[in-house]
Amino acid sequence: MSGDSLVAGSFVVADYVVFALMLVVSAGVGVYYAWSDRGQESSGDFLMGGRRLTALPVSLSLTASFMSAITVLSNPAEVYRYGASIGFYALSYVMTMVVTSEVFLPVFYRLAITSTYEYLELRFNRAIRLLGTVLFIVQTILYTGIVIYAPALALNQVTGMDLWGAVISTGVVCTFYCTMGGLKAVVWTDVFQVGVMLAGFLSVIIRSVILQGGVYRIITDSQQGGRLNFWDFDTNPLRRHTFWTITIGGTFVWVSIYGINQAQVQRYISCKSITHARLSLYINLLGLCSILLSSVFAGMCLYSVYKNCDPWTAKRVSAPDQLMPYLVMDILGDYPGLPGLFVAAAYSGSLSTVSSSINALAAVTVEDLIKPYTQMSEKHLSWISKGLSLLYGVLCIGMAGLASLMGGILQAAISIFGITGGPLLGLFTLGIFCPFANCKGALSGLLSGLVVSLWVGIGAQIYPPPPEMTRPLSLTTQGCNFTTADNFNWTSTSLPKSITTSPVQNSDAKHLLADNWYSLSYLYFSPIGTITAISVGLIVSLFTGGLKLKLESRLTLMKEDTTFYYLFKFFQRKVVRRTGKLDLTKDREKKFGSTNPAFCDVELDLTKSSIPT
Repeated sequence: MSGDSLVAGSFVVADYVVFALMLVVSAGVGVYYAWSDRGQESSGDFLMGGRRLTALPVSLSLTASFMSAITVLSNPAEVYRYGASIGFYALSYVMTMVVTSEVFLPVFYRLAITSTYEYLELRFNRAIRLLGTVLFIVQTILYTGIVIYAPALALNQVTGMDLWGAVISTGVVCTFYCTMGGLKAVVWTDVFQVGVMLAGFLSVIIRSVILQGGVYRIITDSQQGGRLNFWDFDTNPLRRHTFWTITIGGTFVWVSIYGINQAQVQRYISCKSITHARLSLYINLLGLCSILLSSVFAGMCLYSVYKNCDPWTAKRVSAPDQLMPYLVMDILGDYPGLPGLFVAAAYSGSLSTVSSSINALAAVTVEDLIKPYTQMSEKHLSWISKGLSLLYGVLCIGMAGLASLMGGILQAAISIFGITGGPLLGLFTLGIFCPFANCKGALSGLLSGLVVSLWVGIGAQIYPPPPEMTRPLSLTTQGCNFTTADNFNWTSTSLPKSITTSPVQNSDAKHLLADNWYSLSYLYFSPIGTITAISVGLIVSLFTGGLKLKLESRLTLMKEDTTFYYLFKFFQRKVVRRTGKLDLTKDREKKFGSTNPAFCDVELDLTKSSIPT
């Protein structure tokens, strides 16, 4: 089907102006920081913002980094097809921030590292550091390709916007401000882009609420259509989305992003104090939840508008990711500039993610692959950092071409993080929590975690789980009343093939692996990798003399690192102050077993002399 026949409306001049304005402001931030920091010539200033950033901009930047166009386009489509259970991600976000601020942040901040993989060399050895760096680079370039390509494809087919024109323009602007302004430019453009993303969602939500006659109507429609499927506590790990897969699996995925992913760690350790860093994580939680809530409600609006006439079944769009842009052109097409605002929101998501990735890729390359092996001045390293930002920007645009070959984008993106992020999370956890874990254990844990993750991840691509495990909800075209003279039977109630038919499986695929192992929820790829890496790492370390290992305490988590330790001390002091009068007798109570404070003074006088007897 050609792109033109999918167009529900098309962009007008005002839409292009709004979209261009978003790109110009983003580029302008890069130019501003390139100019204001022109005197600073160290790679640390370029890559880490001179470690002088404060909590608020960093928190918004943390939110923007992984709230990409995938969130703007895929989350509402996910709610439309599978229901609002992804709202449980809010719980996994809360657990992620607690784990990150209590476990990973204190160790990384104390060591004042630029690349998280420096920790691996300090804790284990250089080979493990290099392996971690290479894994991160591969994972990030793959993910970034999806992030650039996916929105461009969806928006091109629905709004008629030129596909490669959009890919290249966003890629070029992004590379430009990363190369010019470094981390400060990335952080401040992220702040602006979070605002644009929320504005885009709100424009769609407000218009849908007006059209449908109120919020209550949208919630009622979603309830009747089975979209409010929150209370699904099925423990079956093969089910795609349940309370458990989203909260447990989601927590592992997000901890591997916030706890150890260079793009996120680089931001909060560039804060001027550990308190600012912790605060940035918790403020970011508000941002994450507000964007999640907006995307889930936008999905409910999408269902309410199209509950009787599904544009996907009716072939008005060719992929679920195009449903949201289709809705935008449908309900906002009469308001010049608003479709442009939504498209700007989707691309803001892309820009923020790609810029974070480019900056992080430049940082790990300088710190892990160049600095240890060369003797260069800070000025040269600063220029190399800028050159690398440019190179990675070009590479990420190139990857967008390959991303066109991948399937469902939300699942693909999370699978990439699960498969490579899980084993890496296991490796860092081993280093921080287990003082006797040695480099042999770490290496074998990481490799075995990777092998198991790849095995289940690739298997799931070859043998996709059957519909009874993914459980898509019903969609209908009974209420369609299209006036276009197309060849389709618009009243057909049949679902798209991908929903109604089970994938064709080979005769040998019905055995245990395909039915169970490969059908695991994609959210469990990360926990499998993490648990395998930790288990194998511990066993190998114990058998290869790990107990004899002498380790610096700064490389592991100390009790003084945690907030709970200070809270405990604080309450202890409060209790001591409140019962201060009783404290005088504590020592004597231990020695003499006196339990009656009324006789204290007398006892003190009498018993002192009788101690020797």
